[in-house]
Amino acid sequence: MIKTKKQGLFIIISGPSGAGKGSVCEKLVEHDSNFWLSVSATTRGKRPGEVDGRDYFFLTKDEFESKIKNNEFLEYAIVHSDQYYGTPKDKIIEYLSIGTDVILEIDINGALQVKSQFPQALFIFILPPSMKELRKRLIKRGTETKDKIIERFKTAYKEINEMAKYNYVVVNDDLDIAVHKVASIVIAEKCRVERIEEVELNTIEEEIHEDLADID
Repeated sequence: MIKTKKQGLFIIISGPSGAGKGSVCEKLVEHDSNFWLSVSATTRGKRPGEVDGRDYFFLTKDEFESKIKNNEFLEYAIVHSDQYYGTPKDKIIEYLSIGTDVILEIDINGALQVKSQFPQALFIFILPPSMKELRKRLIKRGTETKDKIIERFKTAYKEINEMAKYNYVVVNDDLDIAVHKVASIVIAEKCRVERIEEVELNTIEEEIHEDLADID
């Protein structure tokens, strides 16, 4: 009998702003109950409609810094000069230990921090079909100034140069197809030899002898 490891897969998904990585993650979780989308912690204030533990874990600055000292984050950063954002370890380890596949949507810098602690994680980079399409998507949002769009576009070029540090690349031209590809990658990863925990050779040997006897 062959037994596979119960441990869930830790899936890191990154890509430039406008590539659609958030939509890919949402669809994966929507279609498969064994996925859990990691929730970040932040010191910024809660916005109307946001729920603690669902949208973010909302912490005070003192609480966040205490967790930093206790090494409770996989990665963290200061955003907009004064607010902390980070990925708590405890929930991720908890879900992985019971066989749940954890998805972490994160920028490239954060992903590389995670890689130093979880090199065995599955790293997937989401690409737009073209830079022209990426520019169209950023403009279509209608939520940012022209200067901000230019800044994001320049950042996208830098981020794409880091693509080689990931295990897989998925082009998000059609959302459903992109989601199917990511799900297929996850299935393939679960079939890797190193995920086999135990092979009961005696049982296999007995089965072989029985089969041979049947042939005779």
